Amino acid sequence: MLPGATHVNEFWQDVRDGNSRIGRLTRVDPERAGVGAAGELRDFDHRKFLPELNEKFAARYTRDALVTMSAVEEARRDAGLGSDDIDPRRLSLIASSSRGPLEWVSEALTADGGEAQEPVGTDHFGDSGAMLRGMPGAPATLSAIYGDVRGFVTTLSSACVGGHHAISFAADLIRAGTADAVVVVGYEFPLTPLVFQSFQAMGNRVLSTESDDPRRAIRPYTRDREGFAFGEGAVALCLERESHARARGAAGYARFLSHRALNEATHPFGMDMSGQVTASAVTEALHDAGRTPRDVDWFCAHGTATPKNDVAESRMLAALYEGRPRSAWPPLSSVKPVYGHLLGAASMVNAAAASLALHHQCLCSTANYAGAVPDPECDHDHVAEGPRPTRTDLAVSLAFAIGSQTSVLALGAA
Repeated sequence: MLPGATHVNEFWQDVRDGNSRIGRLTRVDPERAGVGAAGELRDFDHRKFLPELNEKFAARYTRDALVTMSAVEEARRDAGLGSDDIDPRRLSLIASSSRGPLEWVSEALTADGGEAQEPVGTDHFGDSGAMLRGMPGAPATLSAIYGDVRGFVTTLSSACVGGHHAISFAADLIRAGTADAVVVVGYEFPLTPLVFQSFQAMGNRVLSTESDDPRRAIRPYTRDREGFAFGEGAVALCLERESHARARGAAGYARFLSHRALNEATHPFGMDMSGQVTASAVTEALHDAGRTPRDVDWFCAHGTATPKNDVAESRMLAALYEGRPRSAWPPLSSVKPVYGHLLGAASMVNAAAASLALHHQCLCSTANYAGAVPDPECDHDHVAEGPRPTRTDLAVSLAFAIGSQTSVLALGAA
């Protein structure tokens, strides 16, 4: 459930082709936000995806809950995991969000003119639903209630690596034998004055100030990059025990191989600029999967178009493939320019893109890189020419987060 994409085929076409859905920011006054571009989920109608939801209840739910519930149901429909296809006690759900219900909190506590007001009124606190609306875990639990998910249900909040964490947690549940399938969903709705102001306080070249063409707001690995634009929405995937999937005749998009996560324990806003720490994490993740760096066909990178992130990823490749010319490095793409940065859902977007790339045997392109002047340190293969059909057996998704966090997810062709 993303800007311009509410079906897996639409999502795949967008990330494959580098079709940016970033547009003019309308949910917040651009003057107040300090930026003019964002990936907005517009004209969303939950009734298309949640036909059995009582509208009396829907009226009490937040937008983030309705969108998340819709993403979960669409993922289950695509996977063929309906109520008759699995014991509900063997189905779990894990969500990831960095900011939780901040959109609702911002609306509840901020007047139209931007002045604080008393948190009263029927729109926000006038019914019992207010208790749910302010809970970060509500979208997950409401999704479970609607879909009769009776296994383990929880919500993680580990910023931009949260999607990877949710996937890894899901794999652990399946390996432990406590679940046959787990729906993982990342959701984020950061288009609020509070979020814009907090990121603006971090300084220049964090949020893109592109005003002429919003679609070019995010320009990873280029010399003139100036940061990212936010996106909003939800992305859900289904992880399933292979034997369970085969027993019901289902085929997956990709295979979960391994995951490694670490905290560098340095600076909350810093990241490994040597490339060595991330390279070690990649090597360890691949070792867990019985693979080596030479086996990697493609990196689906974090690619935020910030000065440090993009260089750090290129230095990771230099460390990982030391002694090899850049032309021999595996391609590394960023899908951030397509929907924007979804924070707690960002690595879920990456995982979905990597899974579909493996399924379709086609690498996703990096939008806004072709024709641009590359950063000298980032001058290597970013699949600039557009989608690239090629044999792909192993993809690695990268994620980094505020709090000194690094995450590596290895996926294989199904």
